[in-house]
Amino acid sequence: MHAVIVSNGFPPTKELLSTESENAQLLIGADGGGNRILEKGLTPDLVIGDMDSFQKPENVDFEVVHDPGQETNDLEKALGLAVEKGAKTCHVLGAFGLRMDHSLKNLSVMKQFHPKFEKLIYRDEVFDARMVADQYAAKAKIGKTVSLFPLSGAVHGITTNGLKYALSGETLENGRRDGTSNETSAPEFSIFVEEGDLILFVER
Repeated sequence: MHAVIVSNGFPPTKELLSTESENAQLLIGADGGGNRILEKGLTPDLVIGDMDSFQKPENVDFEVVHDPGQETNDLEKALGLAVEKGAKTCHVLGAFGLRMDHSLKNLSVMKQFHPKFEKLIYRDEVFDARMVADQYAAKAKIGKTVSLFPLSGAVHGITTNGLKYALSGETLENGRRDGTSNETSAPEFSIFVEEGDLILFVER
């Protein structure tokens, strides 16, 4: 099953949300993300969160799960529910923007839930973001922007192929060195990681 979650960050365009929802068997609003879905003329399958920002209209019927716990944020609640419902892949829209602290928290949530999905992607109109635990390869047009960020501490043994600025067994570390604004130099690129939590941003 493929799930799409809309978080309460910068709202996705109607075009992006419509395309994503067409390919989803489960459309979840993470609290205020439910409002984002409704604003675009779509209806979520359910909305989950502590309900500090979601406002349910009277004339639309769907499940609302009130989870008041403050040890998890709304995206964690939504991802946990997607796993519980049997989703194997998941795209998250609206994970970034509006509040910087929420954006950083949601990157931490990616690390937490990455092992629970076959594929977990945070998506907006410009980039796809995913974790690379060991290796990743994909096709892309030459000249597409690719950025590599260490999520926590240092990431060791990074080797890339098909990128303009190649890495060979190198280390990226928060506050010291990251891999911002690299770009593809071949129709296919690959990244290998020996140790650490690496976030990969790829221009769509």
